[in-house]
Amino acid sequence: MGEKYFFNKIDWALIAFVLPILGAGLLTMNSFSGDSSYFTRQIYWIIFSLIIFVVFSFIDFSFLKKTNILVFLFLAFSGLLAILFFLGQISHGAQSWFDLGGFSFQPSDVMKLVLILVLSKYFSRRHIEIANIKHIIISGLYTLVPFVLVLLQPDFGSAMIIFLIWFGMALVSGISKRHLFLVFGIGVLAISILWVSVFQMYQKERIINFLNPLTDIHGSGYNAYQSTIAVGSGKLLGKDVGFGTQSRLKFLPEYETDFVFSAFAEEWGFVGSLFILLLFSFVIWKVLLISIVGATNFEILFGLGVAIFFSSHIIINIGMNIGILPVTGITLPFMSYGGSHLVTEFAALGILSSMKRYSRAAHRDEMKNEFLGI
Repeated sequence: MGEKYFFNKIDWALIAFVLPILGAGLLTMNSFSGDSSYFTRQIYWIIFSLIIFVVFSFIDFSFLKKTNILVFLFLAFSGLLAILFFLGQISHGAQSWFDLGGFSFQPSDVMKLVLILVLSKYFSRRHIEIANIKHIIISGLYTLVPFVLVLLQPDFGSAMIIFLIWFGMALVSGISKRHLFLVFGIGVLAISILWVSVFQMYQKERIINFLNPLTDIHGSGYNAYQSTIAVGSGKLLGKDVGFGTQSRLKFLPEYETDFVFSAFAEEWGFVGSLFILLLFSFVIWKVLLISIVGATNFEILFGLGVAIFFSSHIIINIGMNIGILPVTGITLPFMSYGGSHLVTEFAALGILSSMKRYSRAAHRDEMKNEFLGI
């Protein structure tokens, strides 16, 4: 009876879409590594993350709707982001990690999930008066804190994800599109004025190289150039497992992390890449299905925020792998090597699965209070 209860309460369909993506990442890491350190450590992280998912699926996370809990989480992880400037480990020019001996921890990954929770709480209680421009400003201020702290590390990729989470959740929450795009337009105007009147030529060249790295393939654009070669050389069916020359000969950097999609595409070609994209689409679709049956606006907005979080990572990572977006160091969900992002992703799915389980237990009074904005 207990075993049947356990299996009935886990969203196995969601895991079924994720497992092949995890397998594709492991297979790619193991294809080229002289030692299997990345492969072995990733297995440990996957097992730990799956345990997190299962445990979280059985916890009633209704306490996350409490303002004091969310304020504590927000301040705690904002504090960790600030402490990084004094105790953080520098990797690839960014001071984004805590070195904990056997492993490293990146607070910005968890901060993205905390921000989704905070914005879900904020927007769910104010949907009646959501068209007021003050809600763009206040929610923007919540987002500005982690955005600035991450940008100063500097970790432009994670800062971009934080901005997209806010922008996407603001769009779906019902905020006035006119006001939102007015704020966005003011930002574009400010950047334009800085470009014309403030930035020096060398600063403009750095920005141009960042936005279009293929203009300098022997310098800042080397990684992006090798990545596009790897993707293109895979052609229709790929070169077969372990025969991707860009990765095997070490032309393609970071093929276990940032450029894992390029390494996979070189081995499996267009057909394999399309299969991975379909799996990601199914994951997003499943997340959206769970979100729309949420008991209250909080659960719905949280699910939409998770979908935006995953989609942003997928689009930006694959975009930089095929050379149409800047190289920002963004991981590919469930596929890139790393513990912080894997644990965060499975924690998000676990919380979402829990919300689905406990949605029927939501009290009418709670839904009434949310509707009234109490």
